[in-house]
Amino acid sequence: MPNDADMPTSPLAQTKFRRVMLKISGEALMGDQGFGLHPPTVQRIAQEVKSVHDLGVEICMVIGGGNIFRGLQGSAQGMERTTADYMGMLATVMNALAMQSSLEALNIHTRVISAIPMDQVCEPYIRRRAVRHLEKKRVVIFAAGTGNPYFTTDTAATLRANEMACEAIFKGTKVDGVYDKDPKKHTDAKRYDRVTYDEVLAQHLGVMDASAIALARDNNLPIIVFSLDEPDGFKGILAGRGTYTTVHG
Repeated sequence: MPNDADMPTSPLAQTKFRRVMLKISGEALMGDQGFGLHPPTVQRIAQEVKSVHDLGVEICMVIGGGNIFRGLQGSAQGMERTTADYMGMLATVMNALAMQSSLEALNIHTRVISAIPMDQVCEPYIRRRAVRHLEKKRVVIFAAGTGNPYFTTDTAATLRANEMACEAIFKGTKVDGVYDKDPKKHTDAKRYDRVTYDEVLAQHLGVMDASAIALARDNNLPIIVFSLDEPDGFKGILAGRGTYTTVHG
């Protein structure tokens, strides 16, 4: 009989997470451009997702739409808020389809699921069907936010993460964690290794909007903030390496 030391290690044994939500902004897909999609950047992020998928982790994604249209900005410029928010939701569908294309080019089976029905391009949101896709090891990209105006994609990501029973939200940003002020503008900015939901809300730390933080807090769902610009950052954190901040209860 072989002992445990002789047994091969399964990829999933390298991480404590079995199902996670990856939330990234639309701006993360722009690369160095000021607008739109930068295909090499989309492909790089897709490669990061594949490296985690190869560990056996089940992955949901929510991608913002700010690289194409941001509802709040449209509203600030005089557009009716509800209309502006729906336009922003449609932008997230475009980003989701771009990510799906890059993932499937890497032979990762993917489903885009929209909160606004558009059957010609993606599936409508049905919770049990989405869970089944994850169980079949498909990457599920949730698009169109919650389907309602006045809610951000941060809130949508937290809502879907709870519905899918994810064990954590991984929020990919331009910086390697949560700071007390913008580290790109202030050299004395302090980075937190760990911070509570209540501290995020009280100090206005800008991790996610208040609704998303409150929803995560009420369901004890940790949020891990890391840099998308760090090579292999997503996989590294899942394996216990790298620099990041955990928002917890």
